[in-house]
Amino acid sequence: MAGTREQEAARSVFVTGGNRGIGLAIARRFAAAGDRVAVTYRGDGPPADANLLAVRCDVTDAGQVEQAFKEAEAAHGPVTVLVANAGITLDRLLLRMSEEDFTSVVDTNLTGAFRVARRAMRGMLGQGHGRIVLISSTAALHGAAGQTNYAAAKAGLVGFARSLTHELGPRDITCNVVAPGLTETDMSHALTDEQRQRLLDLTPAGRPAHPDEVADAVVFLVGAGYVRGAVIPVDGGAGLGH
Repeated sequence: MAGTREQEAARSVFVTGGNRGIGLAIARRFAAAGDRVAVTYRGDGPPADANLLAVRCDVTDAGQVEQAFKEAEAAHGPVTVLVANAGITLDRLLLRMSEEDFTSVVDTNLTGAFRVARRAMRGMLGQGHGRIVLISSTAALHGAAGQTNYAAAKAGLVGFARSLTHELGPRDITCNVVAPGLTETDMSHALTDEQRQRLLDLTPAGRPAHPDEVADAVVFLVGAGYVRGAVIPVDGGAGLGH
């Protein structure tokens, strides 16, 4: 549960794409609980938050990933909580989608998660403890027109998490997935009114999620050591029946 832990050492937390939206909400939640939190940023600049260590990192570049982890580890110690949240969209119908449109989304949203998870494993194995949470999307579970690239990448995170869970076996290192639905972020604000209303019509809750509500699920998974390879939808019920 969230809240300052008086008798536990502060954890070293690393959140990719933590400079805004869902990633920033997650990072602030851990910082408020007394953890040492590093967030990555790319084009939009670092967040204006003195409680967060901002490190520049493009997750499509393995060299930048390595440097970002070195900076975080130098300041906070080995990373034992990783939240892979960095992602992009390039929405187009498949007939109009270029190969670069497809591969760049997969490289950021799926291969980027692979890069940071593989790097984080070093410290986690050394510490004998770790938590990895991958931020997917309900598009991974039921698809979305114009998002074959995004949905494929986000669906890949599910197979990645479950395969890694088998690899980790009895070690105290978990890997789980959170799949948000429509959430109040810059990405959702780019939708047309028609697209937004169509998604709301499919959502029993009748409203988008707030980023803090996605953070709730992440905090739960980080504290739940016996939950492994799970996919937690945070979608207001939009995925019912899928």
